[in-house]
Amino acid sequence: MLEFESLETLKTFIGTTDIENIAVQSLDLTEIEDLILSRKFKGCLFLGCNLTPALWKHLADENYLFPILDVPFNMYPKSLYDKDALYDNYNYRKPDSYEQTLDKRVYDHYLKMGKETTMIKETLARRLHDHSITDALQGFLENYEEKKVVAIMGGHGLARDHGTYQQVAEISKVLTEKGYLMISGGGPGAMEATHLGAWFAGGTETDLYKAIEMLSQAPKYDHPDWLPTAFQVMEYFPCGDFQSLGIPTWLYGHEPPTPFATHIAKYFANSVREEGLLAIAKGGVIFAPGSAGTIQEIFQDVTQNHYESFGYASPMVFLDKEYWSYDRPIYPVIELMHLRGNLKNLDLGIYDQNEDVIAHIDRFV
Repeated sequence: MLEFESLETLKTFIGTTDIENIAVQSLDLTEIEDLILSRKFKGCLFLGCNLTPALWKHLADENYLFPILDVPFNMYPKSLYDKDALYDNYNYRKPDSYEQTLDKRVYDHYLKMGKETTMIKETLARRLHDHSITDALQGFLENYEEKKVVAIMGGHGLARDHGTYQQVAEISKVLTEKGYLMISGGGPGAMEATHLGAWFAGGTETDLYKAIEMLSQAPKYDHPDWLPTAFQVMEYFPCGDFQSLGIPTWLYGHEPPTPFATHIAKYFANSVREEGLLAIAKGGVIFAPGSAGTIQEIFQDVTQNHYESFGYASPMVFLDKEYWSYDRPIYPVIELMHLRGNLKNLDLGIYDQNEDVIAHIDRFV
């Protein structure tokens, strides 16, 4: 089914023929009302389009019309978010302006309605939104070879002035420069470091270290200057030619999404977000130190690789030998089970040095 997200493209396609089996998303069709009324449409999807009563009547019999519900977010986003979309109305010199951003408005609504609401209108709106995000995400990923998509997982509490934060940024910078699309859960800590590194791809390490120094004035996301310092860095060091993908969720809406991600697939359903994040990281996952959430992701990835759920197993690379061997002794357990044959198809590695992590990822391609 062909999808149309541009009025000009749709107009050209319609031409002089009748139309079957297309999807039209979030377009103001009143602008081409006469053209649509002059054509017959059959088996088409119209999602969140602006329709006059005449258009609705013309299309309703043999097509599928999905209306816009009364919610403070676009139920049918045509593209992924970015910092300008989620942080609209934000002025880092006036930190309170965050309260007026789309990200905060949606989060406030999410809390008001209830994270686990059973209100059918609200749950339907959220599911339709997340479906559209997934559709936009799939379109974005078509620009990359699947084995060139690599995730970094790690704790949201990793401070900006911690050595591992810098290390994650360095690794991400190099891999981005090598043509990998770096992805993360899109939040603070190790996730932010991932996108910071990608932001500085093509630039100098000196500039990256200067940015980390600026960010370290607000080490963690609960510091009032966490977001302002990020925007200061972006103003001082504009983005280059490289992209990165953050996949956050409003379930953890108290943690603002990192604006360093050039593309942001923000979901309501955390289960869809987590499963999707690991599913698309077919070039491998680098696990930086983290706690319960990261450990959960490790075992999700183990299962995915053991069963080769997506056709093959991808590298599982652990950063920081001491942490994953002693502080959180996850690696020895997985390695032992793999050696015994209890877990199959795993491609494991554990390292302290950046070059070893990067080499392991490179070997897989």
